[in-house]
This record gives sequence, C-alpha cells and structure tokens, in this order.
Amino acid sequence: MSDIKQFRLPDAGEGLTEADIVHWKVAVGDTVKVNDPIVEIETAKSLVELPCPFAGVVTALLVDEGATVEVGTPIIAVDTAPGSAGPAPSVEPVAGANGRTAVLVGYGPRTTSAARRPRRAAAAPQQPVTVTPEPVAAQQEPVAAQQEPGAAQPAPAHALAKPPVRLLAKQLGVDLTTLAPSGPGGVVTREDVEQAAHPAGPASGVATQRVTAAERETRIPVKGVRKLTADAMVTSAFTAPHVTEWVQVDVSRTMKLVDRLRADPSFEGVRVGPLLLVATALLVAVQRYPEINATWDEAAREIVVKHYVNLGIAAATPRGLVVPNVKDADRLGLRDLAVALNALAATAREGRTPPADLAGGTVTITNVGVFGVDAGTPILNPGEAAILAVGQIRRMPWVHKGKVRPRWVTTLALSFDHRMVDGDLGSRAHAEVAALLEDPVRAHW
Repeated sequence: MSDIKQFRLPDAGEGLTEADIVHWKVAVGDTVKVNDPIVEIETAKSLVELPCPFAGVVTALLVDEGATVEVGTPIIAVDTAPGSAGPAPSVEPVAGANGRTAVLVGYGPRTTSAARRPRRAAAAPQQPVTVTPEPVAAQQEPVAAQQEPGAAQPAPAHALAKPPVRLLAKQLGVDLTTLAPSGPGGVVTREDVEQAAHPAGPASGVATQRVTAAERETRIPVKGVRKLTADAMVTSAFTAPHVTEWVQVDVSRTMKLVDRLRADPSFEGVRVGPLLLVATALLVAVQRYPEINATWDEAAREIVVKHYVNLGIAAATPRGLVVPNVKDADRLGLRDLAVALNALAATAREGRTPPADLAGGTVTITNVGVFGVDAGTPILNPGEAAILAVGQIRRMPWVHKGKVRPRWVTTLALSFDHRMVDGDLGSRAHAEVAALLEDPVRAHW
C-alpha cells in the first residue's frame, strides 16, 4: 500500500511567517532521498534550499513557483512506499507527536510567535505543477554544438534560469517561456529578461506606437528582502536620532598600499581593493573608540558596548539591499579579512547569504563609490550605533606639500545614533578613520 506524506513549509529558523517558492529542484515521478534538496524558497532575509524529510517518489508539487505561502502550508507530496499493492490512502499532513509542524532540519522548532498578515480572499485551488529538472551539462553539449557562436537558442517548454533571473522576470512581468535564451545550454540570462521588458525604442522618424495604460506603469510587489529593508529603514530613521558628518580625505597613500598588496606574493589569488583598507581603518577606530560599536537597550535603558566587531558590508543584490557581516572581523589579519570580504560579497551577489550572516552586526560600511557617487547620508542598520559611507575615489586637484597636485581623494560620511554617540565621540572616531586612510602607517597594518 502506498504511503503518501506531505511536507509542510517549515519556519526556516528566522521567526518568519511566509516564504516565496522560487524554484523546484524535483518533478513529479522523481525519486528522492532524505535530505535531498527539493525546493529553493525566498524569505525576507535569504534564499534557502529545503531538504526533503522523506525518501520515496514525488507524487505532487502542491504549490506553483512564484507563489507566496504561509509556514505550515503543504508544498509537496511524497510516496514513501512506492510500488506497494493496494489503493493509495488519503494524504495526511506531517506533524510531530505534539502536533507542531515539522521544521527545517538543523533549525529546531520555533519558540516565538509572530503576527500573521490578514489572509487574502479565497482563490481556486492550485493544480500541482510539474517542473522539468535542468539537464546536466553532458546532455546540453550536443544541443549547444548545433548552435552557431553567439546565436540565441530556442526556449524549452520550461525555461531554464537562475533564481535571481526568475525573480527579475517576475518583477518585470516577463514570461520566461516566451524568451529565446542566449545563455549556454539554453539558459535564460538577465539580459534576455531586460531586453524583453524594455525593447529598443522606435527609430528616428518612425511614429511612436500607442502605449496602453497597463504599459505605462510597472508595479513591483514589496515583499521578501524589499519589504524587510523598507520596514527596517523606516524603523531606524524614526527611532534613532541620526547625525551625519562628512570629511574629504587624500587617500593617495592608501591607493599605493593597495597596489603593493596586490603585488605581494602572500596575497596571490586574493582580490584586494580600497574597501579592505577602509574596513581595517574602521576596525582600528573602533578599537580606539569602542563606544561607537554599541547598541541601545530600550527595555533596560542601557548602552551595550560590544567587545567584538561583526563588520557589516551593505550589498546591492538582485533581491535588494542586504547587510551581511563578517563575524569577529577585529580578530582577523589583513589577508584573512580580505578573504572574508570577498567570500561575503560573492555569496551576497548570488543571493545565497545565510540568515546567520545577516544577524548580529555591530557596525557597518556602505560603499556608494562603486556607483560613481561622491557621498551619501547613510541610514543606520537597525540596532547599531554607527555606519560609514565611502564615496568614489577619484583624481582631484589637492594642495600637497604647498603645491596643487592631482591626488586620489574620497569623501567619508559617518552617521551615528546621537543617543549613544555624542558629537565629540562621533567626530573623533570619524577623524581617526580619515587619518588612517590618509596615512596608513598609523594603523600598523
């Protein structure tokens, strides 16, 4: 007799109440083992792969890709006794002995409660969806060999695309199955989606086509990381009294040090940039002015100074702004810090930052210079006392040794919570970072 069990969406250990189904990694008829990854979900904090708690054959995918479902909702059905004789019994939800919903392996049950948003109006039940798994590279090569170099490949019945590309297509209202993929092995790329959403305008002299009302606007659902970021920034801006100070710095010596580190054999294979030295300067400033590395305890009416530094780096990703942090960054040497920053950035760009790396930050850097911006007024990461914004580093006329010469110059902006950091402390810490970047020898790298 078949034994069909349902797997309910677990709380991924973050105290959240819902998640988006991004990409099914299995299809109906597939055989799965315990802890095989079966689906990729997006929460308000990260992309998470869920492992299967059963071994057996997939009989149904109960939720479409792109759907938002609440914790506890059945998402997949698995026959744990395939091939047995007799009629299949009715599907029973999986729950623990105490009636609680099963949770993600390794996270444990949720012990806190969270308010649920009002349910939407009842809709017609969704039909199970069969998703064809992506072919392995060996299966793709014969197809790719038939394509001329640079030629677009015909779209398969179920479009192949990475999760960030699927999310972009969803936000722009593009049907992936209608696109001719240009990526290797028939994969739809970000450029394919953007081209479909924003095709080239009419040539000069050609009459403009009539645009419908629906085409004049694009509505982007505010959920996931966007929702979490919006809520956090509003809370921070209207809870912590922000003060921002600015300073322009000649960082020519820092840029020379970056060049020396890049040529240093001990840094071979490690990407080195100015951000590494900015991070080190901030860590030294925290060591000398520890009160800027603190949080506000409203219940106890106390300032809690942290004797460790979990250095947050704001990162723009396809899913929105995230601020992962390097744990105990103050205990790392220069090379180890460079490795940690590179790994943090790569994981963030892929949209796979784990929840643990997003929690527990103590002070943050946001590098707006990578966008060609000179400076900005950063909003504090909630719970932190200070955030440093770094503008673009560019050649500017500067008085150096009594003469006007072209020098590498940047602008630093430090925002701090005036409940914890007064003007004297904030100014001293800010000036220390600037001095360390102007003369890196002061930091004893």
